[in-house]
Amino acid sequence: MRKKVSVIGAGMVGGTCAHLLTEGGHYDVVLLDVIEGLAEGKALDIAQSLPVIGSDARLKGTSTYDDVAGSDIVVITSGVARRPGMSREDLVLTNMNVVKSVCESVARVAPDCIIIMVTNPLDAMVQLALRVTRFLRQRIIGQSGVLDSARLKAFIAAELNVSVLSVSAQILGGHGNTMVALPRLCTVGGVPLTELLPKSRIDDLVTRAVNGGAEIVSLLKTGSAYYAPAAAAVRMVEAIALDRKEVLPCAVMLQGEYRIDDTVVGVPVKLGAAGVEAIIELDLTDDELAALQRSAQAVRETVSVMGM
Repeated sequence: MRKKVSVIGAGMVGGTCAHLLTEGGHYDVVLLDVIEGLAEGKALDIAQSLPVIGSDARLKGTSTYDDVAGSDIVVITSGVARRPGMSREDLVLTNMNVVKSVCESVARVAPDCIIIMVTNPLDAMVQLALRVTRFLRQRIIGQSGVLDSARLKAFIAAELNVSVLSVSAQILGGHGNTMVALPRLCTVGGVPLTELLPKSRIDDLVTRAVNGGAEIVSLLKTGSAYYAPAAAAVRMVEAIALDRKEVLPCAVMLQGEYRIDDTVVGVPVKLGAAGVEAIIELDLTDDELAALQRSAQAVRETVSVMGM
């Protein structure tokens, strides 16, 4: 039986996410947006592309939450996108009202679903969703490290002229300027990155990855990244829908792991049919752990803006 996946928000990230989900023909997809006609128009366009690629996926565009009922997985992309000069923290007061309304509706029509949060500021929005829905922490997961680590992998692969499939990289922490890269755990074909590049060059690549979203915003002028965020969200959907038990860095509520309590930050988790099926605790150095805890504090400061 095919899983039902709903995407809330038919902007550039949501529309791209819906498109990617239909390519394999494995899911029944619902694309929802409150702007009348937007989701319906994008869904119709995507549906007409499916015969070209040979996909029998079913896709519906809608503006009503009744069509989301019974969803197994819900991807939330709704909200205002980052604009030039706007930090992720600047988004919090605007997007909190959007996400609160979305989560109330999702919890009403799909009370058994797993939520993948994409809306920024990501970690704060996951924490808000947990408060609003009262779902277990295993069922609300933020798309953070999958995207951030992919950016670092892309830069490493280009630097060394190797396949991205040969590169392993981890970025943890809050989805923002305080994210924590772990170069000593990065490998290329099993060889530590630290043996292949000097520290100064590694630092440059890490800095570019950390600022990856801002770099795209500065180039686009009137928008933000959407291809990579959508692909990262779909990777998470597939890990859950196909019960892959895949270990990916995602934003999840920590309750003592990494000596962090009641705060959402990105850490490696095992994703499967139940959502977060395990939180993987890496053996971090004292400096890495301190950096992760500082990142968690930055998330708490953003959450406090919402009065939580």
